[in-house]
Amino acid sequence: MPQLDHATKAHDKAAPKPIAPTKPQGAQQTSFTAEGAPPPGAVGAAHVAYTPLSLNIAALQAIVQEPRSGLAAAEQTPWVNDVIALLNGALATEWVCVLRYRRHHFTAKGLASIQIAEEFLTHSNEELAHADRLARRIVQLGGLPDFSPATLLDRSHVPYDDALDLESMIKCNWLAERVAIESYGQMIALVGAKDPTTRRLLEDILAQEQEHAEELSDWLTA
Repeated sequence: MPQLDHATKAHDKAAPKPIAPTKPQGAQQTSFTAEGAPPPGAVGAAHVAYTPLSLNIAALQAIVQEPRSGLAAAEQTPWVNDVIALLNGALATEWVCVLRYRRHHFTAKGLASIQIAEEFLTHSNEELAHADRLARRIVQLGGLPDFSPATLLDRSHVPYDDALDLESMIKCNWLAERVAIESYGQMIALVGAKDPTTRRLLEDILAQEQEHAEELSDWLTA
C-alpha cells in the first residue's frame, strides 16, 4: 500500500466533513405530478395547480343550434318588466329634453345667445340619440317603447319649459340635467348585476348628461 506523506495526512484530518442541508421544521416537500405540473417558465416557491385555458366549445355550439338563446336570457330574469318600466321612464324624460332644448334653440334671441342656442341644438340631438338607444334596448328586452305624447309629461322625470330669456333657459336645462343625473344614478344602482347590458347603456348616457350639466353650469357662472 502506498505511504501517504505527513502533509497529506494532516490535510485529511483537518478537512471538515460536508454538512447535509436541513429542512426547516414544519416545511413541506414540494413535488409536481404530471397533472398538476406548472406551465413552462413558472417561478416561485408557492405551487398553484395549473389548469389549461380553453374555450367552452359546448356553449359555442349551443349558440349555433339555438341562435336566440343568448338574446332571450335577459328576458328570463324576474326583473325584466321592472327594467323595461325604468327604461320607458327614462325614454319619456329624454324626449321632453329633446323638445325643451329645441324650443330654446329656436327662441333664444340676442347676440349673446347665438353660440348657446347652437349648443342647445347639439344637446337636443344628443338627447334624441339617448332616446333611440333606450327604445332599442326596451325592444331587445321584449318590451314596447312608449312614445305616447298624451302621457309624455306625466311619465317624464323633468318638466317642459317655454321660457324666453336666455338665463332662465340655461337654468331650467341645468336643473333638468341634474334630475337626469340623479335618476340615471339610481337606475344604475337598481339594475346593477341583474342586467349588465342595460347598466352599461345607462352608464354611457349618464356620462354625457354630466357633461351637459357641467357646460350649463359654466354658462350660469360666466
